[in-house]
Amino acid sequence: MSREEIKKLLLSFCEKDYQKSVDLHIHSNFSDGKLKPENIINQALNLGKKYIAIADHNTIDAYLCTNILKENIVIPAVEFDCFYMGNLIHILGYGIDIDNSEIKSICAKSYFGSKYNLIRLFNLRNPKEVIEKIRKSGGIAVLAHPACYFCKDLDFFVKNLVDMGLEGIEVYYLYRFLRRLLKFNSIETIKNIAEKYNLIKTGGTDTHGRKLLSL
Repeated sequence: MSREEIKKLLLSFCEKDYQKSVDLHIHSNFSDGKLKPENIINQALNLGKKYIAIADHNTIDAYLCTNILKENIVIPAVEFDCFYMGNLIHILGYGIDIDNSEIKSICAKSYFGSKYNLIRLFNLRNPKEVIEKIRKSGGIAVLAHPACYFCKDLDFFVKNLVDMGLEGIEVYYLYRFLRRLLKFNSIETIKNIAEKYNLIKTGGTDTHGRKLLSL
């Protein structure tokens, strides 16, 4: 898919889609998830999913080392760790070209940089660079689980990222189960910010375990 095609597809999804047939935030065993990519595909098909994205931390090896992109339900993705305004934030890239050198240049240099939280804390990625490289690879940059970041003004926090080229924000997320103790803003606040800055609203379960979750 071209950048415009992936953008159009993401814009076509609504809240009901994310509740039933779309999950754009899943981790495999190529980062800190439990499931092999093939198992994720099988579970997704059994659940009637129309689109999914395996968004591993700082690596695209799930796509480079398997044939999962032949599946029509798969949107190529990655989730990069960055430091921004005192927070370790996660920026998702959707529709990236997995053979693109820009993306490969900011991926983890070893298995440990995608697998272990402690090692991931010592990354030097800058959000502006990450967003630029996602865009240059043909992808759409999206801020993951924004309610989890500690900041006095989430609007200002997001606006600065928008100025860097951010095009989407993860609105539909499993906060009630995941990160429920680290939720600093409401879903309504995030929706309002998304609309204010004309951001694509995305969603996903952030599944790490052996069974795909549901919103």
